[in-house]
Amino acid sequence: MGFEYDVCIIGTGRVGLPLGLSFMDVGLKATGVDVDPALREAVCGGQMPFHEPGYDELVARGTFQIHGSPEICARSKAVVVTVGTPLHTHIETDLRQIQSVLEGLAPHLRPGQLLCLRSTVAPGTTTFVRKWIERHTDLRVGDTLGLAFCPERIAEGKAREELRTLPQIVGTEDDLSAELAVALFAPLAPEILPTDYVSAELVKLFNNIARYVHFALANQFALVADTFGANIHQIRHMANHKYPRSYIAGPGLTAGTCLRKDFGMINEWSPYPDMLLSAWKMNEYIPAFLVQHLGKRTELHDKVVAILGYTFKMDTDDTRDSLAPKLYRYVQRQLPEAIRVSDHHLPATIVDDRNGELRNWDVDEALNGADCVFIATNHTGYNEALRRLAERQPDTWVADIWNVTRADLMFYKAGALLDA
Repeated sequence: MGFEYDVCIIGTGRVGLPLGLSFMDVGLKATGVDVDPALREAVCGGQMPFHEPGYDELVARGTFQIHGSPEICARSKAVVVTVGTPLHTHIETDLRQIQSVLEGLAPHLRPGQLLCLRSTVAPGTTTFVRKWIERHTDLRVGDTLGLAFCPERIAEGKAREELRTLPQIVGTEDDLSAELAVALFAPLAPEILPTDYVSAELVKLFNNIARYVHFALANQFALVADTFGANIHQIRHMANHKYPRSYIAGPGLTAGTCLRKDFGMINEWSPYPDMLLSAWKMNEYIPAFLVQHLGKRTELHDKVVAILGYTFKMDTDDTRDSLAPKLYRYVQRQLPEAIRVSDHHLPATIVDDRNGELRNWDVDEALNGADCVFIATNHTGYNEALRRLAERQPDTWVADIWNVTRADLMFYKAGALLDA
């Protein structure tokens, strides 16, 4: 008996749904499985459940359907797993979501299928999956079942472009798995780079950790510059200008599910302090740095404070692992009169497990009468909002680590923008 679908995506969130839709866009017959009923209802009804440019029309066709049960996987030639792979509270990989998927999937796996892991995983996870399958089913990887780790390396907001332009790493350890994995991704990716399980796992981790460490260095430079009364934005422009041997990134609140946890998947196996742990500490310190250093310039107690941005990344609606909620709590410790949060990518009420339900203010209303402003996310539109603020309230203090106004100022009174 043949297969009805070319590929079934288990976990159709911000990684899985764009992948499934892109497979469909290149002519494969794709379907999905997800435990979230609201997500299933939205996609099956032709609506994107989150912001990801370029996919609204594909979803609106209604041909990509998401199911609540893994039974549909038995009808698919390939099964791609894109569920979350978090860390435990301590520096320890959490395999519960992957193991839960395997338990639900095992009765529906068939000879001749490919099982492909795609979420970021710790080194050794694909080998764990191979051993789990061979203990709990009659299938044997390389003989009756293909198994691969094929990491996603897209940037949120650029999925449709990058799925078609980035080389695809394919980690396998036998000929059958390699053949099936290459056949699956060849219609989508411009180039296939074959390797083994652990090398593929490390490629993804190294890509993310390198960015995380790079941004940590940029944040430390910002801290050092401000401590000496210097302007980090001006310094980095001069340091980068026509200099061929290094590039200093801009500072910012560095977080998100793709960066903040990945260092732990390697540090889990090392007891020694290293630059990865130092990078984590530096990036996590930035909310406190912003509150402390603005507090050296103006009092936050009994003042009206506006926080612009609550997501972890520019122009997305994704709040996962954002540092903006942490910034909110540090501001809260100063006992201001009020804290107004504004993020035009989020609903009217922002529901936060730790900070509660927050009113999402219109940006101009949030800024009206504010004594201090923190730019937590570099969303499009904040430049214009701050320049309107400068006209109305030139004495309002602003902490703009992102340099959204391109005025090369980090801590300043809004009126400084009138001359910038």
